[in-house]
Amino acid sequence: MVESDFARFDGVIGSETELAELIGTPPPKVVDKVIDRLDDICRAFIARSPFCIIATATPGTHIDVSPRGDPAGFVTVLDDRHVAIPDRPGNRRVDTFRNILADPHVGLIFLVPGKGETLRLRGEGRIVRDEALRRSMAVDGKVPALALVVRVDEAFVHCPKAFIRSGLWDTNTWPQTDTLPDIGRAMIRHAGLDQSPDDLFAEATAEGLTTLY
Repeated sequence: MVESDFARFDGVIGSETELAELIGTPPPKVVDKVIDRLDDICRAFIARSPFCIIATATPGTHIDVSPRGDPAGFVTVLDDRHVAIPDRPGNRRVDTFRNILADPHVGLIFLVPGKGETLRLRGEGRIVRDEALRRSMAVDGKVPALALVVRVDEAFVHCPKAFIRSGLWDTNTWPQTDTLPDIGRAMIRHAGLDQSPDDLFAEATAEGLTTLY
């Protein structure tokens, strides 16, 4: 999207000064809550989290956000500055890894089901093949081929307002999803495939793309 695409909008904010005039500035406590290591609060949060979101970027091109999930505690805290995330079988796009090779900066958000607060980490990542580390993250005897190690530069607990407003953990607010297309139907539409969902699933299974571990 080029800048002219936004010309139809009035009042586009173009500076931090304008932003501060509208939103205000954060109280000092909100700024001071950011720490540069993983304390016992961060460790407890990570140990109970079965799901995290990884943000990476390729310089000058795009930003990517990718989910990761496993049984709670799947992210290993190596020490007070490093965490390790196993890479499970996927669709082999490896967008996150390709981005890290170009730009090592990483953002992480950890979620705990039923908990409104999230844990946010920022730092630098490296793709590693350390055998002892990978073996420690095996599931059902399956050792991940790679692991992402992140050096934590910033960590802080984020407030629960987004979850309160969305009602994400309240099953009474959940919409019906029966009519939403699954990934197979979305792929057929978006990639212009001349296949049935059953044929596409069979093909993906034969190629090992549906394997969890």
